[in-house]
Amino acid sequence: MTGLTADERLAPSSIARRVLGRPEVGAVVGAAAVFVFFSIVADPFLQTSSLGTVLYASSTLGIMAVPVALLMIGGEFDLSAGVMVTSSALISSIFSFQMTANVWGGVGVSLLVTLALGAFNGIMLVRTKLPSFIITLGTFLMLAGLNLGLTKLISGTVSTKSIGDMEGFPAARDVFASHWTIGSVDLQVTILWWLGLVAVATWVLLRTRIGNWIFAVGGNAAAARAVGVPVARTKVGLYMAVAFCAWVSGQHLLFSFDVVQSGEGVGNELQYIIAAVIGGCLMTGGYGSAIGAAVGALIFGMTDKGIVYAQWNPDWFKFFLGAMLLLAALLNAWVRRRAEAT
Repeated sequence: MTGLTADERLAPSSIARRVLGRPEVGAVVGAAAVFVFFSIVADPFLQTSSLGTVLYASSTLGIMAVPVALLMIGGEFDLSAGVMVTSSALISSIFSFQMTANVWGGVGVSLLVTLALGAFNGIMLVRTKLPSFIITLGTFLMLAGLNLGLTKLISGTVSTKSIGDMEGFPAARDVFASHWTIGSVDLQVTILWWLGLVAVATWVLLRTRIGNWIFAVGGNAAAARAVGVPVARTKVGLYMAVAFCAWVSGQHLLFSFDVVQSGEGVGNELQYIIAAVIGGCLMTGGYGSAIGAAVGALIFGMTDKGIVYAQWNPDWFKFFLGAMLLLAALLNAWVRRRAEAT
């Protein structure tokens, strides 16, 4: 009918506009730049044998960066994620050794305890209304102390006893720490875990009601609650997702070396957050993607190994990491403004 204007919400958008609206677009551009840079300055970087090393470094970080990204989209942080990885490994090892049971018993107990730790973080957050920074910082300090204190009390040293000769160890190693070779590329099973978690997280965010809840809670929790979104359950579930991935990472740590150092994991939580931010997640919540976090982890892995292949002083790694974080934050803010403007 003439004289009536079409609803602008129904107007088709261009492919370029839709691409620019994606949270991970900045990370993809950054990953391409990092790849080209190290391809020029480090000849070994392009060797096929280096591919497996870069992917392994990326996957061990990416397994945790994905759930941390979902948590950040939901508007929260978890500073205990790094030491929780070590806690899950210690529980599996100590329980298996002390109870002289099949290692799968320790793996199962570790899963239950680690999920309980995630639930504890979430419940404390929603019940006390304290910032997640305070809640998870407290959990971080408690777990760091428990990891060291209980390990020394039970084992007499700062590391666990070897469980490599126990029943079930080879099968558990196949699940959490196996590897295979394709040509000259050595690939670790953590790459499969990483890609699987990215696929599941992306499906949850984009194709399920829970994904809508996560974005709504991170955007405006009060408004989400007003329209019936289960804010408390969503946040508790996100913390338990972080705990589950910490369990996966912890089992990989244990079954790769069959012993665990109780002081490991401190500081890793910042790397997970950095990977998520590089991947497009905003510190304010409500925006980001699992794919972006995976790309952020890939950038991290390429930088980590690229510096080694270039034979530079590894002290430069933190400089590059800080520079990438600032550039990613600026680029993400620009992309978001462009997306909102269109």
